[in-house]
Amino acid sequence: MNDKHSKRPKVFVSGCYDLLHSGHVEFFRQAAQYGDLYVGIGSDKTYLGYKHRKTVYAEQERLFMVKSIRYVKDAYINAGSGVMDFVPTLDVVKPDIFVVNEDGSLPEKEKVCRERGIKYVVLRRNPHEGLVARSSTDLKKVESQIPTRLDLAGTWIDQSYVSQFAPGWAITISLEPTFEIRERCGLSTSTRNAIRKIWPYQLPNMDPEMLAKLVFCFENDPERSDGIISGAQDAIGICFPGLCRHYYDNRFWPEKIETCSDEHILSWLESHLVMIPMEPRRPGCSVVEGKDITLDKVKALTQAADDCWAAIMSCDLAAFAKAYKDSFNAQVAMFPGMVHPVEELGDSAVGQLKACDIQNTIDKWSAEPGVMAWKMPGAGGGGYLACVVDDADAFISLHPEAIKLTIRRPGF
Repeated sequence: MNDKHSKRPKVFVSGCYDLLHSGHVEFFRQAAQYGDLYVGIGSDKTYLGYKHRKTVYAEQERLFMVKSIRYVKDAYINAGSGVMDFVPTLDVVKPDIFVVNEDGSLPEKEKVCRERGIKYVVLRRNPHEGLVARSSTDLKKVESQIPTRLDLAGTWIDQSYVSQFAPGWAITISLEPTFEIRERCGLSTSTRNAIRKIWPYQLPNMDPEMLAKLVFCFENDPERSDGIISGAQDAIGICFPGLCRHYYDNRFWPEKIETCSDEHILSWLESHLVMIPMEPRRPGCSVVEGKDITLDKVKALTQAADDCWAAIMSCDLAAFAKAYKDSFNAQVAMFPGMVHPVEELGDSAVGQLKACDIQNTIDKWSAEPGVMAWKMPGAGGGGYLACVVDDADAFISLHPEAIKLTIRRPGF
């Protein structure tokens, strides 16, 4: 690693450099002003042990990217572990100067340099002129590309205590995370959070059904203490791109899965669906308390799902709106807590107020011009009101709080 022919001082920096951004490049540029720049990069193993999550990019890919930056003389994967993983690399490179940014400076680092006669330089974190400040921490907060899902019709059928009465389809679409996905709002956030424990930033490129099975099994750990089985429609709705329907018959996993990635149909759906934010479902509210599941009610749910799929395939807006509304009505008939949640904790009067707020919100938005049908995603109890409208863009222009949806296409 020693370059005997170089007369410039050797400069060393170290870091993970996973989500490589302009702030890293500017740091390298500033450090390289002190001499020939050598970079130590945290290994995948070190990152996992220190941060308790995987990197977005594997160590060899990060090494390639860093070495390709023109300010960098050479780069290496650090052989050590923890926050001081760079020490073995430091002892091989034998730099004259060790550069850190101000929030990466530690007494331990300074001590190691002092013991080796290495000059220790602390730089302020400044963006390059004309650019905004970047940090990996901030990027990780906003750049997770894990999709979510919106259930369109038939859902609850993925619970075997419902499909035991009659089999039927659940219909879902996978959504790009183009908006803030709030907790307890009916968009499969518990399943999405389970996915992020394995793949923090994006789904792996693999067969969607195998991926959905892995997610379903991971979320429904046999040691799970609450005894609740998360329905498979959550994992399937997230992992399968485009439009999907899945058929349940008294089992937790569907007997068959059908998908649609026709661009005309997906664009048509996007032009007629919006979401209105509501208050999240309150902790302690039960939407299953008081459930009333009968053969006739389940058949109404499955018929609505059949009608909904047929309407979507023919891009029949009036039929789609009717089936969408019929499905929600069938859900609420079985689970009145979706609109009138029962407060399991605290003052029951609070629960009644919450239920009233939900119905008031539905009444308000269902009366708006252009709204043809409505439902709450997932188990309801709050979150969002997902509406079928005659023109999504026109509706959003009049109601800026409404959310435009982007369906995830295959290959993305």
